[in-house]
Amino acid sequence: MEINNSTSNFIKNIVKEDIDSGKHKEIITRFPPEPNGYLHIGHAKSIVLNFELADEFKGKTNLRFDDTNPIKEDTEYVESIKDDVKWLGFKWDELYFASDYFEDMYDKAKLLIKKGKAYVCDLTADDMKEYRGTLTEPGKESPYRNRSVEENLNLFEKMKDGNFKDGEKVLRAKIDMDSPNMNMRDPIIYRISHTSHHNTLNKWCIYPMYDFAHPLEDAIEGITHSICTLEFEDHRPLYDWVVKECEMKSVPRQIEFARLNITNTVMSKRKLKLLVDEKVVDGWDDPRMPTIAGLRRRGYTSQAIRNFCRAIGVAKANSLVDSQMLDHFIREDLMPKVSRTMAVLRPLKLVITNYPKDQVEMLDIENNGDDPKAGIRKVPFSREIYIEQDDFMENPPKKYHRLYLGNEVRLKGAYFVKCNDVIKDEAGNVTEIHCTYDLDTKSGSGFTGRKVKGTIHWVDANMAKKAEFRLYEPLILDHEDGDEGKHFLEQINPNSMEIVEGFVEPFMKCAKTQDKFQLVRHGYFNVDERSTEDKLVLNRIVSLKSSFKL
Repeated sequence: MEINNSTSNFIKNIVKEDIDSGKHKEIITRFPPEPNGYLHIGHAKSIVLNFELADEFKGKTNLRFDDTNPIKEDTEYVESIKDDVKWLGFKWDELYFASDYFEDMYDKAKLLIKKGKAYVCDLTADDMKEYRGTLTEPGKESPYRNRSVEENLNLFEKMKDGNFKDGEKVLRAKIDMDSPNMNMRDPIIYRISHTSHHNTLNKWCIYPMYDFAHPLEDAIEGITHSICTLEFEDHRPLYDWVVKECEMKSVPRQIEFARLNITNTVMSKRKLKLLVDEKVVDGWDDPRMPTIAGLRRRGYTSQAIRNFCRAIGVAKANSLVDSQMLDHFIREDLMPKVSRTMAVLRPLKLVITNYPKDQVEMLDIENNGDDPKAGIRKVPFSREIYIEQDDFMENPPKKYHRLYLGNEVRLKGAYFVKCNDVIKDEAGNVTEIHCTYDLDTKSGSGFTGRKVKGTIHWVDANMAKKAEFRLYEPLILDHEDGDEGKHFLEQINPNSMEIVEGFVEPFMKCAKTQDKFQLVRHGYFNVDERSTEDKLVLNRIVSLKSSFKL
């Protein structure tokens, strides 16, 4: 189901008012990730919001990398972010890097110094923290705050030329140490970092801070509406101050909205990187990760993610979204599209003792019982098949309608079989069951002689293809993205992935990476990139059903 994205929200109302009033003829938004990790589902919300907002008002959206911190950034992340935005179905109008503007930012910093609005400070990080004050106490001015313009310009140039060590000096904006807003108490706008940059290499050893760089980037690009999450609301006065004092011709408007929080999910690149570094997962694209790459590898579709992002809407207040809501949209997207097939995840051999030993027949089985147009497929059937272990019980409870000694069931798309005997190993475990079949009960034959209460699925034991099934549960046990004093690594679910070995129908030997199927009774599965010619690897995307209601 394609969600209608024209629903009004407070951001759209602001944009519409700005256009109707003549303030802007064309709106320009941007998606500005820092390339210090892979994008996650929270970023998807921002991507959908920015690109679709511009599309609706016939505007433009830039992709811009906020690469002002070279210690944490890498070209691997740049390329992954580009891939993710494209995969989600969006095309940016212009591609920029914050590092494209380093020369402009340096000039604007010098402008602030010349205006008496910035100074070089020698305080240590600990001293600066002490001088900053608290929420209830004003800050204290740095002893270096009143350096002359000439001295500040000279020191700032020496910072740029590499004459000082990391942390030895910083450039600070001169605003108001008594401000009730801590962000306005002479914030750092440049720091020294003798680190090679992925884009500018070793040209610079000073780098602008985000709160200084970001408003300049927006203004340089002519961004009309700079949409960010609520944690930047207190930074807005500084954003506006930078644009004004740096005498930017274009004046963007910052608008804040609530970030996405999902149950049982980590929504922090720092925490996700820790999961990768600590090898809790096998990479950024591990199917248990909420990264776009992880969701894609698991089998989520871009359409489902877009519909989810539209459905949760845009609000001013933070809230927690049930992770089952995302699962709802992937089921809704896949159900009419994917082929249905049979697979046995935990195989138990069933031998039909009265079936001819050398006979193999190809049964016609519907691809989708709910959709006749989906057609039929040929499925091999012979004397030996595999069924699920839990489709047989020696001592069944009441209302158990599958196989047990003396009971009869239908094999889906095939015949009635009746269980007559079992084979056990030395430990007493059932390893094989023996049944007889009734030739007259073939599916589609019109047989009405008797009825059975149970139908079970199966695969042919001789022609089935080996498969590894990866069954996922939430990676995080607690439902909050946070720990309330407890390290979040302690919240990792030790049973977040179960790997079982089984079989699929032989036609699936041609399945390719990212092919998706509905496995009868088991759920929706996606072919993993680690599949080989000898063995398919299938990731369970979601189970077939959920109690979640939209």
